Amino acid sequence: MTLTSPGPTLGVVGGGQLGRMLAEAAAPLGVEVVVSDPTPDAPAAPVARDQVVGDFDDPGTVRELAERSDFLTFEIELADPDLLERVSEETDTPVHPDPETLRIIEDKLVQKRRLAEAGVPVPEFREVNSADELRDALDDLGYPAMLKARKGGYDGRGNVPVESPDDVETAFAEIVDAAQGGSQADPSGVAMVEEMVDFERELAVMGCLGSERWGDSGAPERDTFPVTETIHREEILRETRSPPAADGAVRERAREVALDVLDVMEGRGVYGIELFQGPDDEILLNEIAPRPHNSGHWTIEGCHTSQFEQHVRAVTGRPLGDTGRRAPTVSANILGDVEERQVARLSGEDAVFARPRAHLHWYGKREVYRLRKMGHVTLVGGGDERTDRLLADVRELRNELTFRD
Repeated sequence: MTLTSPGPTLGVVGGGQLGRMLAEAAAPLGVEVVVSDPTPDAPAAPVARDQVVGDFDDPGTVRELAERSDFLTFEIELADPDLLERVSEETDTPVHPDPETLRIIEDKLVQKRRLAEAGVPVPEFREVNSADELRDALDDLGYPAMLKARKGGYDGRGNVPVESPDDVETAFAEIVDAAQGGSQADPSGVAMVEEMVDFERELAVMGCLGSERWGDSGAPERDTFPVTETIHREEILRETRSPPAADGAVRERAREVALDVLDVMEGRGVYGIELFQGPDDEILLNEIAPRPHNSGHWTIEGCHTSQFEQHVRAVTGRPLGDTGRRAPTVSANILGDVEERQVARLSGEDAVFARPRAHLHWYGKREVYRLRKMGHVTLVGGGDERTDRLLADVRELRNELTFRD
């Protein structure tokens, strides 16, 4: 591949923090980034070459982005796969991951069905289109269970635990209300229910699919980043630790499941694969994101190649980079700690800057509200693989940060 100035342009549907970090990773590779986002001066705008302002599913916006790009990708599942496919064909701009993968993943029920058919271990699940169907499903699956919106949920939104039969009506109404924006005229096709997994811990693997050009025997190049433990509260990711507390056999099984997931996916890029370590160390798939993911942010300092550089490499047809871990690494999300929406002013960051091997990442969001992801702190350790001390230290650093006056 020949490097030129200016180099190839990568168009990214979405200009949030993931688009920002993609642009940061693309620059050293000679790749320029243009993002599209409905929010003017989105978080990615200061580090990208340009921003096209428009909705994620607006045909004019996506066409303009494609016409200005040599490759297309997306950092948010709100992108329209049909529109991406049509614009890609009309402008001859390749889009990765493939829109068919986005079709599979954007609907959690379709995603679970496709993966179960492929032999990937998943929790028991059912489609439910009414409160009565939910009650019948839970007679089979048992209580408690997790009711999920099929589309659009993230950071705990769109997930409602159902603890007992008394919760069925309220939980189903809540999911339908979230999925349809207050309209419950036709609740069909909006919900699924899944057994509640009694997990030992939650794990994540960032999977990578590259070009056939660099793979063996004409197959796509593929790899995984090291298995990572993810720690959630209120169904929002708070911290990660790599390596996880799980033993070597569990890590290897998690990697094997992640590779099986990649066999189902189409198109180049990085995939965030969330897993449960269940009873008897069984590994079950939770969900997939067809893009870089919060559970892989630690790779920026913790691995030889970050998940963002890897995504840029893959989408633009370059060979995949080395996914090896440099050292034990932990991360902690910086979340909004104020109740009312207000201008984002962070204080307490001096403690992070003063700590050796600590790294602050600021997402550039102008406003903060409760539990909004505003940044993260990464802490890299030495040669000892025990991450308990690192995790306690990064929590202490994160807890010094506040948006309150």
